[in-house]
Amino acid sequence: MKHMEGVMTVKAWQVTELGDPEQALAVTELPKPTPRAGEALIKVEASALNFFDILQCQGKYQERPELPFTPGAEIAGTIEALGEGTQGEIGQRVLATPMLPSGGLSEWAIVKQQGIFPIPDELSYAEAAALFITYQTAYFALHRSGRLKKGEVLLVHAASGGVGSAAIQLGKAAGATVIATAGSADKLAVCKELGADIVINYREEDFVPKVKEATGGKGADVIFDPVGGDTFDRSRKCIAFEGRILVIGFAGGRIADAPTNHALIKNYSIVGVHFGLFRNLMPDQVMKAHHELMALYKQGAIKPLIYKEFDFDEVVDALDQLGSRKTYGKLIVTP
Repeated sequence: MKHMEGVMTVKAWQVTELGDPEQALAVTELPKPTPRAGEALIKVEASALNFFDILQCQGKYQERPELPFTPGAEIAGTIEALGEGTQGEIGQRVLATPMLPSGGLSEWAIVKQQGIFPIPDELSYAEAAALFITYQTAYFALHRSGRLKKGEVLLVHAASGGVGSAAIQLGKAAGATVIATAGSADKLAVCKELGADIVINYREEDFVPKVKEATGGKGADVIFDPVGGDTFDRSRKCIAFEGRILVIGFAGGRIADAPTNHALIKNYSIVGVHFGLFRNLMPDQVMKAHHELMALYKQGAIKPLIYKEFDFDEVVDALDQLGSRKTYGKLIVTP
């Protein structure tokens, strides 16, 4: 933090033009923000990167704020100051979700009251920053949308990624048998370490017969699909009677069709999972899930998977690695 003409300034990454991260991003000195009513100022100790950060740089995300803006949707740190009426305590450890155009890739961030979540002392800042979007999405998907029950079979695609790795751990915590697909031996090893019972390299073998073999021909009760496209098409071939296919996203690029006659014949459900809308409509349920996730962390049932921690000046390199699809878990930036 610097003083410039009597004003304290902070370093922040900003998207100054649209393009790939190398072209779009630049470190900028900005005035240190002051929280207004219902807001808190957070000293950022860790920020998590997400694939949509790249899309925001490119202008391809659904939210397109005016330039320049600071990306970064997940942070962890301490409360430095509170605006009028904001609940919390100075010095309190929190994870938080700042909103565009003032995101979390900064030394300090402003966050609204509903985007602040207390964390226990035993949870590191890096793990806290890695926990919110992926674990909340997976928890919402498996428990509310998928109604996952103890003893059921859960198939997780892209299982070494941020949301997939969370789904493995939460599936095991719920008492499910977890089958995980990933695209390399290293990623399969990660899935096994996370607790997956069966791992399948989707680049080398068709997961459909493997799932049927593992379930005695029954198929998976719940399929967690952040990929879409061909993966969704193949998933329909190994979903159990009265199973639930959870549509998490479309990392594969193609949005698949869902033939309703096939869903009727096998009595299965195709359930959309839009955590952002759920969060807006039911913030009390999100806070409840947060407390349940904190309890699972303390029990050792979940532990965020961190690929690597990057220095603040390495954000462009980190986003390039994330965009390569060769990483696993979450990438963290520490100011």
